Amino acid sequence: MARAATTTDVFNAIAEPRRREVIGVLADGREYAVGEVVVRLRMSQPTVSKHLGVLRKVGVVSVIKRGQHRMYRLNAAELKPVHDWVKMFERYWTHQLGQIKERAERKALERMISSDNGTKEE
Repeated sequence: MARAATTTDVFNAIAEPRRREVIGVLADGREYAVGEVVVRLRMSQPTVSKHLGVLRKVGVVSVIKRGQHRMYRLNAAELKPVHDWVKMFERYWTHQLGQIKERAERKALERMISSDNGTKEE
């Protein structure tokens, strides 16, 4: 089965790790020129521009022109479908974390009991 184009939806667009890195730079809500993203990510300008273009086409990033610069900003609301989908699996993580916490607390209690018994016998 052929893979969907990266510009069809947000899931395909963020599947590429470098695009997620670009989103990470823009996550603070500020506007960035391409050159600033290039410097922060240590990627070539054509690569950054390509990734910003894909993110713009799916609405995750918006661009406005300021003088000679195009300024990019994250539209975080467009990532909500990803959040909603991943949230379905949150119960698995919280369940696992709950089990880990229980085991750790049980081990800590066993150690305390063991050390108390060791001190009382001496």
